[in-house]
Amino acid sequence: MKKISESIKDKPWLGWVLYGGTVIVVFIVGLLASTIIERRSESNLIIQNVRPINDWEPRNEVWGENYPREYETYLKTADTTFASEHGGSANIDMLERYPDLVVLWAGYAFSRDYNQSRGHYYAIKDIRKTLRTDVPQPATCWTCKSPDVPRMMQQLGAAQFYKKHWDELGSEIVNPIGCQDCHDPKTMNLRITRPALAEAFQRQGIDITKSTHQEMRSLVCAQCHVEYYFKGKEEKYLTFPWDKGFTVENMEAYYDSVNHVDWVHSLSRTPMLKAQHPDFELFKSGIHSQRGLSCADCHMPYKSEGGIKFTDHHVQSPLNNISNSCQVCHRESENTLRLNVYDRQEKVKQLEKLSTNALVKAHIEAKAAWDKGATEEQMKPILTLIRQAQWRWDFVAASHGGAFHAPLECARILGNSIQKSEDARTLLAGLLSKLGVELPLQIPDVSTKQKAQVYIGLKMDSLYKAKSVFINEVIPKWDKEALERQNKNYGIK
Repeated sequence: MKKISESIKDKPWLGWVLYGGTVIVVFIVGLLASTIIERRSESNLIIQNVRPINDWEPRNEVWGENYPREYETYLKTADTTFASEHGGSANIDMLERYPDLVVLWAGYAFSRDYNQSRGHYYAIKDIRKTLRTDVPQPATCWTCKSPDVPRMMQQLGAAQFYKKHWDELGSEIVNPIGCQDCHDPKTMNLRITRPALAEAFQRQGIDITKSTHQEMRSLVCAQCHVEYYFKGKEEKYLTFPWDKGFTVENMEAYYDSVNHVDWVHSLSRTPMLKAQHPDFELFKSGIHSQRGLSCADCHMPYKSEGGIKFTDHHVQSPLNNISNSCQVCHRESENTLRLNVYDRQEKVKQLEKLSTNALVKAHIEAKAAWDKGATEEQMKPILTLIRQAQWRWDFVAASHGGAFHAPLECARILGNSIQKSEDARTLLAGLLSKLGVELPLQIPDVSTKQKAQVYIGLKMDSLYKAKSVFINEVIPKWDKEALERQNKNYGIK
């Protein structure tokens, strides 16, 4: 202290420097303290302003009154402007882009209409307007589309809910995927609201109520983003085929053991399996899952606003949010990371195209064999191979992001699909020769969606006309009934 005093006495300007520095430090500390107090006050204000939410409240806007940040980001799922190389949220007619799909799904409703999935905001609008729901469907088809579903399951019971017809609940299932699908309104803890997921794990001896918060950040997604089927001719009970495991072979073995058939192909007469969207299963076999990441880490990353940290509920492709999703862990540039994803996807897509081409030819060649008088005994091993090949192709093609989540597993599955398709075609070549068919067989022109739909016998004009009546007459009636009910019973329990 003596030395400092002497220094200041000898150099008066040094005192002013120390004085100024002290003022600056005090100012910064005061500013920091003020910010902390302000942020704590903001947090307390949010907590104080929280209004009670009923147990099965389906309306997202009601939840948004308490959690405006989450709700505002959720509303961004209405944005359909982002399109990546092989995905995104844009409204794309996948049959127009890939006409071969029409042939692969001949005899099944997907051959009529199949669009790329848009954001959660459109869940109700898209299922109402698709031509696939013109085919009689069970209420089970609503299961993953709306927070009204848990409400109705509580009211009817899950089994009775599944047994109803799809259009019976048209005025009840009106709110798109949202808050109540994943959260407990009292605690905001993540919870499972669809019984099929818990039931599937229970059959494996796993109690998911003991899951960690990080595990739940994937399990709430796995309520819907999985492979499933409707069990029972009348029951239509939503069931996940995981009893034998999570691989494509495990699920095929399960389906074979219960003799499950989704539909019979109208060209090849193959008893087919239709993969839904095995996103969770493929994700589990990939490196990000093995490193402990959850779905939400990449598709719903944390963000901060006004000192408040919260989960971004704009559920979307991480490629539209690389800085918050990918660069939290990876230090490469956005462009490098994007190209890495595209590189993996493109390699899988090349195999997918080979698989698609082989399957289209196999179905058409099988039809030629039937037309020339082939017997069921002759066709049985061929149809088994076609069923196995298309199940594997569809397992990859139907997944959202599988080519990125687990590119090696996707490549393995598609390689197996190609082999089985070509084995089927080899058997078909021998059979067709015996039946007097000149080879190679002339493949019809199915290069466009319209040509392919004509080839498999679809009368699209009449289908569009019927759908137009439904959209203009039935849907407005549903909406009117729903609005009247909600106005009468504000705060549905």
